[in-house]
Amino acid sequence: MLPLGFFRKKKKPTVHDPNAPHLFGEFSLHELINRGGTAEIWTATDQDGQTYALRRLLGNGAVDKAARKQFLHGCTVLEKIHGHQFIIGFFKHGKLDGVDYTLLERVEGSNLKHLITRNDPVLGEFVGNILIDSAIALEHLHEKGFIHLDFKPENILVTKAGDIRLVDFDLAQPLPKKPTRMPSNAGTPAYMAPEQIRHEPLDQRADIFSFGVMAYELLTFRKPFIGETPEAVLRKQLDEKHPIPPPREINSDIPIAVERIILKCLERDPEKRFPNAHVLVAQLQQALYVK
Repeated sequence: MLPLGFFRKKKKPTVHDPNAPHLFGEFSLHELINRGGTAEIWTATDQDGQTYALRRLLGNGAVDKAARKQFLHGCTVLEKIHGHQFIIGFFKHGKLDGVDYTLLERVEGSNLKHLITRNDPVLGEFVGNILIDSAIALEHLHEKGFIHLDFKPENILVTKAGDIRLVDFDLAQPLPKKPTRMPSNAGTPAYMAPEQIRHEPLDQRADIFSFGVMAYELLTFRKPFIGETPEAVLRKQLDEKHPIPPPREINSDIPIAVERIILKCLERDPEKRFPNAHVLVAQLQQALYVK
């Protein structure tokens, strides 16, 4: 006769849900905000009930050396530049349970990419603020001696009150005294300056080009360079024979002065762009009647 226990159902092995709330060292992780290729961001609270955004490497620390180096580089850059109203707040970075993490300000809002995709009403109300404040964030970054090299709507957080925070400094590099070839041309191609795509020497004017792409997209809900394939888009981005459609042809509400600023940012030749973010900020403030 078979023992009674033979007929009992075996318990299924417990499968950990990576999206479920859980403990991470001294922090309680409540909600997954975003997950990328090498890192994820959670809403977290510490033992005193303070709320943060906690960004940590994926893979329980078993990521490749390049990904970890890039993550730690971003932490180091942010540690040097934070303390500005338009830069994401930074508290500390370290390692828990063998996993690298960084503790950031928790911003209640969405990134600009999501807002553009759904044509969020906050854009119509605060579009001028978003343009000027994003340029001021770049100005601060450059004054602190770094260029972003991945400036795009996804890396701009916007609160319901229209305040912005520039984030993600993993690809940032020291600002060179003269155009210099960077260690790599990593970034997001649709927002990269031609010299960055070609892996040629560059400086802060590469970020100004990226700002122009962001501003064009924010005001027209389309990018300045379009094509049926990514390769076709890049060809237009690089080739001056393909004129950029003036943004006022798509959105006639754009002030003429703002259109001129955007098109100057988008010059393929960096010598024709604004020389630095300080001039860009001043031009935007004048065009939008901000003293």
